[in-house]
Amino acid sequence: MEVLVLIPARGGSKGIPRKNVRDFAGAPLIAYSIVAGLQAELVTRVIVSTDDEEIAETARAWGAEVPFMRPSEFAQDDTTDLPVFEHALKWLRENEGYQPDIVVQLRPTSPVRPVGLVDDAINTLIQHPEADCVRGVVASGQNPFKMWRISSSGQLKPLLRVAGLDEPYNAPRQALPDTFWQTGHIDAIRTSTILEKHSLTGDVIFPLIIDPLYTVDIDTIEDFKNSARLMSDLRIKAVDPLRNRRGFPVRVSHLIMDFDGVLTDDKVYTNQDGHESVRASRSDGFGLDMLKRQTGIKAMIMSRETNPVVSARARKLGIEVFQSILNKDEAIKALIKERNLDPNQIIYIGNDLNDLAVLPFVGFFACPSDAHPRVCRQADLVLGHAGGDGAVRELIEKILEQFDK
Repeated sequence: MEVLVLIPARGGSKGIPRKNVRDFAGAPLIAYSIVAGLQAELVTRVIVSTDDEEIAETARAWGAEVPFMRPSEFAQDDTTDLPVFEHALKWLRENEGYQPDIVVQLRPTSPVRPVGLVDDAINTLIQHPEADCVRGVVASGQNPFKMWRISSSGQLKPLLRVAGLDEPYNAPRQALPDTFWQTGHIDAIRTSTILEKHSLTGDVIFPLIIDPLYTVDIDTIEDFKNSARLMSDLRIKAVDPLRNRRGFPVRVSHLIMDFDGVLTDDKVYTNQDGHESVRASRSDGFGLDMLKRQTGIKAMIMSRETNPVVSARARKLGIEVFQSILNKDEAIKALIKERNLDPNQIIYIGNDLNDLAVLPFVGFFACPSDAHPRVCRQADLVLGHAGGDGAVRELIEKILEQFDK
């Protein structure tokens, strides 16, 4: 059975500019829908429908196909989903001779999805041949049987009635029918529903009930900030584009370290004359000495700061230092080119947002336990020790374990 995940992502968002490629808990918003499709066992293709080149490039980088660009007439503020899906299916049929049996819609604005949700929706549709569609829903937070409308005469009128119950708005909640609110997490739709019934739901719709904890619909900047915190909530098991972290390198040639917050506790002590001092760990120093004596691995410091204390500590440790580095990614790339290094054999350890720029250009990225939350989200390894308190020693011991194998 051919199952296509189609992710609609136009570029002209007015409420949140560049919404689909904006950072959400460490990854572009659209990546959460792409990875949900790629990880599903029953999905055979994942395609993004977009009119925007940046979104297309980001989608491809995260593993989705973008075989066509969506025409502008299907990317307006008032464009509904149906013509977008009809266009995609028509293009695939005419240009590739491809037509799936099932189309799954994953909206980027509902990024926090339970693991297994996509396969659950597809299986529900397969198990019910009479169904046109399966739609994700959550239990309503407010019961619509207790809701009202205002008539043209200004009177309150009940929004809904219940057969056999004269005043549902006065009834206890337990006496009222259960109601559900549709979410944007998922729709699994038969292709025939779209092409023959010209609908994204059809007439026979089955529910896939989702825990309300996962309910996220991003329309504002505040939604971005509040919803991103869910990705760190231990109560949920959500599809996470950053969960598949890189394995520890089999071979290591270089250990490159940030200074403040890695070899120090990220605090600075200033006396009355303006002289600065920092707190460092002797344990880290001993670890670096072991690394030098027991392996051929070269350790370096790469710091944003221009401070004599950095040079002094580097001399004490007997390691090379690069200071005043504002763009660490460019510095790393230049170092790799000048010294003909294998980037896959470089481990970098950093703690703050400016360190994240190097992540794509090294083989492994580690951070102390007290690093910035976004750094912890994206790092390949979050160490158990804090910066300036044994994090470097812990990382070196892992390197030595690997070296001895």
